[in-house]
Amino acid sequence: MPTSLEILGFSAATSALLRYLAPSYSIGLFLTTFTLYIALWTSSAIWAIFIYPRFFSPLRDIPTPPDNHWLYGQTRRIMRDRNGGPQQDWEENVPNDGLIRYSMWFQERVLVTTPKVLGEVLVTKNYEFIKPRQLRNGLGRILGIGILLAEGDEHKRQRKDLMPAFAYRHVKDLYPVFWSKSNELIECLRVATSASPQPVSPEKQSPAAVAASTPNTPVHAPGTIDVGHWASRATLDIIGLSGMGRDFNSLADPSNALNKHYQAVFTPGRVGRALQILGALLPFWLLSRLPVKRNHEMNAASAYIKQTCRELIQHKRKAMQEKGETSKDILSVALSSGNFTDEELVNQMMTFLVAGHETTATSTIWAIFLLCRHPEAQAKLREEVRSLLPSPSSPITATQLDSCHYLHAVCSEVLRLYSPVSMTLRIADKDATLDGHFIPADTTIILAPWAINNSKKLWGEDAHEFKPERWLDADGKANNKGGADSNFSFLTFLHGPRSCIGQKFAQAEFACIVAAWVGTFETSFEENSPLATGEPEIKGGITSKPKGGLWVNLKEVPGW
Repeated sequence: MPTSLEILGFSAATSALLRYLAPSYSIGLFLTTFTLYIALWTSSAIWAIFIYPRFFSPLRDIPTPPDNHWLYGQTRRIMRDRNGGPQQDWEENVPNDGLIRYSMWFQERVLVTTPKVLGEVLVTKNYEFIKPRQLRNGLGRILGIGILLAEGDEHKRQRKDLMPAFAYRHVKDLYPVFWSKSNELIECLRVATSASPQPVSPEKQSPAAVAASTPNTPVHAPGTIDVGHWASRATLDIIGLSGMGRDFNSLADPSNALNKHYQAVFTPGRVGRALQILGALLPFWLLSRLPVKRNHEMNAASAYIKQTCRELIQHKRKAMQEKGETSKDILSVALSSGNFTDEELVNQMMTFLVAGHETTATSTIWAIFLLCRHPEAQAKLREEVRSLLPSPSSPITATQLDSCHYLHAVCSEVLRLYSPVSMTLRIADKDATLDGHFIPADTTIILAPWAINNSKKLWGEDAHEFKPERWLDADGKANNKGGADSNFSFLTFLHGPRSCIGQKFAQAEFACIVAAWVGTFETSFEENSPLATGEPEIKGGITSKPKGGLWVNLKEVPGW
């Protein structure tokens, strides 16, 4: 279907020609344009919504869910259910050979469900399926157009130049940084659990707290901890130190401006969610200019983050020139390559600041959630951590952390059950095929980690259960497949040339935080927590988290 602007342009041009060549058929330039626009838009909508998908679409032979609405398709259900929930249901219950077709917002989408077809999208044909322009524009406001959103040859160049910063031997050298910040987190939690709550004026609250506050906001008992709040501050500090050589001191200073801007970004509120929905219908240039508070917040956050990145680049370049610094943090590697302009460097830093802290913070929330649900696993993990690792106040080595096989099994199982990003999109850049099916250009392709990672077909009948043991071999050592037959059964970090460049970094950081937390504290849900039983209600956004946050009680376990 042509865009509204294309229809408007054609209508205006036709009206002008009609007025000039056949004035007797014109009812005035404006009125003729308006009439033509309504007629053409209506005809295009009828064709795109009713006629084309049912009688002409080359995708019409692909299996589809049985409960499609005649007009909205699956839009209502996707908006109602948790992120990735419908896709998980369809993957299990709709007979298919690797593809499922459904409609959302009057557009056909294709869900990929098998390792074979995932291999095509992510590996053999990965540059034929690109990120949608609306997604790139929306995320680019905060992430920058760095390696995460770059495409084609530009992505290949950026990945090649940044790979040295993520070499596994270098990541191992960062374990002491991860462990040191985990210790600082533990010290902050000790203080937070013992401190008496003080009244906080609205002007001193974080944007996240203000956005979340409603007359029905639950009151939490003194000493309870919001896991996401603390995890986000810790991971922001970690990416600052290990990625840019700068400690943002977010843990020590909750009023830190960078942390506040990110809290505002990650807490969209009702208006933010409405803008996300409108993003499927309106062009980005119009959506981003709507005079609403959310746009002002996003613009202010983007400007501040960009300025912070520029200052980091200038400081690092000066240090490298004056002192001959040769550190392997992300920024140093990017500067040393000489292949990035300053604006490109800003984009890369913006990408890693978000991707390097929000995803791991979200994973920490889900880890604590699952360990609260399974106290026996929490106790077993604490026993291993205490027997193999020094206390958080002591240094750690990569060898010591890598010896904690149950720790790595727990972390892998958390990442399987609750991938921080529940779903991602691709667009066919040109006419293509998947598993022999013709896929027209501009078709939306859905990759759903929450569906693939929880598939009973790929993981067995216990796929929905928390079983860290699936990641342990018979000799008790951790494995990388969890018993699944294919690597593509685990989609958290994707695969192929577009896989997460920071996977080993994120896994090591995540393991350090979980080890320090569980080794120090016995953690349980706050009293009457809605998360203690049943399916957790999910809040969507850049990552998927429990709605309302995860609030817990901490009890320090002596003897470590």
